Amino acid sequence: MNHKEIKTFGELKKSGYKVLSVKDEIRNNLIRKIENKETFFKGIIGYDNSVIPSLMNSLLSKHDIILLGLRGQAKTKIARMIPELMDEYIPIVKGSEINDNPFHPISKYSVDIIEAQGDDAEIEWIHRDQRYSEKLATPDVNIADLIGDIDPIKAANQRLHYSHEGAIHFGIIPRTNRGVFVINELPDLQPRIQVGLLNILQEKDIQIRGFNIRIPLDILMVFTANPEDYTNRGNIITPLKDRIDSQIITHYPKALEDGIKITETNSWTERDVKKKIHIPYYFREIIEMTAMQARSSEFVDQKSGVSARLTISSMENLISNAERRSIFNNEDIIMPRMCDVLSILPGITGKVELVFEGEQEGSLKVAKALISKSVREIFKKYFPDPLQRVKKKAQEKPVKDPYAEITDWFQFGGKVSIKDDMNFKEYFAELKKVDGLESFVRKFPQYFENDFELASLMEFVLDGLHQNSKIAKDEIDSVIMYKDMVVSMFSGRQGESDFGGYDEEYFN
Repeated sequence: MNHKEIKTFGELKKSGYKVLSVKDEIRNNLIRKIENKETFFKGIIGYDNSVIPSLMNSLLSKHDIILLGLRGQAKTKIARMIPELMDEYIPIVKGSEINDNPFHPISKYSVDIIEAQGDDAEIEWIHRDQRYSEKLATPDVNIADLIGDIDPIKAANQRLHYSHEGAIHFGIIPRTNRGVFVINELPDLQPRIQVGLLNILQEKDIQIRGFNIRIPLDILMVFTANPEDYTNRGNIITPLKDRIDSQIITHYPKALEDGIKITETNSWTERDVKKKIHIPYYFREIIEMTAMQARSSEFVDQKSGVSARLTISSMENLISNAERRSIFNNEDIIMPRMCDVLSILPGITGKVELVFEGEQEGSLKVAKALISKSVREIFKKYFPDPLQRVKKKAQEKPVKDPYAEITDWFQFGGKVSIKDDMNFKEYFAELKKVDGLESFVRKFPQYFENDFELASLMEFVLDGLHQNSKIAKDEIDSVIMYKDMVVSMFSGRQGESDFGGYDEEYFN
């Protein structure tokens, strides 16, 4: 018989159905997935050898869990995936507010129904999605919200005395009985409210004031917290930390490729337009490298962290700038250019907390410096290092600078002016002016398949030369001008042409 066809308590008993605790459900389903080599926690990238094994161990141990890590480390996303390990449907006493197990009801409502109706008591089947609840901890959360209190309106409507069990209004935790309950940002919960969670974690029951009763709960508790919040906004009281069975430390992606996959998965790149969108891979690398640079920068507060939301917002802004240009010029392809990289600044400046030295420089200045360092790092993956000095034996011929023809053109007065809304024909023509630039890029045919990609790479080479102090770059509104470094210095604009407008040694 299909479980969902069972409508009464008597039918449930005849079926031989056994009710398991929620932690046993999760444990059994996890064991089955491991045995079948199934993939679980889909979309969680970079944790395969760290967080996920620890999480699996904790669930196998039937532990309550706290996920501890800096902002943007997928803590809430992981918590929301744990319910997928519960059984798809379970039976409850029909109409129960707290998902009463028909074999062992705990609320007065369900106890009375089972006693009065016996095997004829109706049951219903609830989906696992109905057995998950989540609460963001804020200073105004109280015990009544989480656990419950006397409901005077309920008592009046049903003509109940306040001491009657039926006058209880259950909070969100008992309403998640036989399920998974998550509290996000635990340190924001007032200490006196945290005390109210001690019984749930240790004795597995709740007490509601005014009643000399204990209501046993079957629940898996999951908490998330940012260690920086311990001092900034609150603390986790010691007895509560002691009662949480497993503390799992999350982290940012350790490999550039993992970060790129996270951004690809979570950013809105497939726009609902009929234009073709193409993002050269080095743009993805530059954006991810910017976040990695920020996570090690002495100007950024490392205790606050740099969220993955930085790269997601940056990627979306980059595409939007290219999309806007495509719409303006009525072109069929949406493809970023190096001049579009400045459009990612709004996705960075609001997402990094600066230390005192960084505040002195300003968020915009620091963000541009981080981008500049990223471009330099990624440029070296694709093209020869402009600063590399190759030592040769005396009898060998000197090695020619691969960028000599390009830099010579600028030394003899050449200038390139690029506006971010230029149509492709004008953009390509402007880059072609530079002697040796196109021929240099064509030596690397593996990096491009059409003129759009070729032109973008040509500008990438110019920006890479600038970041390595071979040519200067001025940024005036939405116009970028590449020119000779010496001319720029004598024209009084060396600040704009060196390291994105900043002292390179200072930011290294």
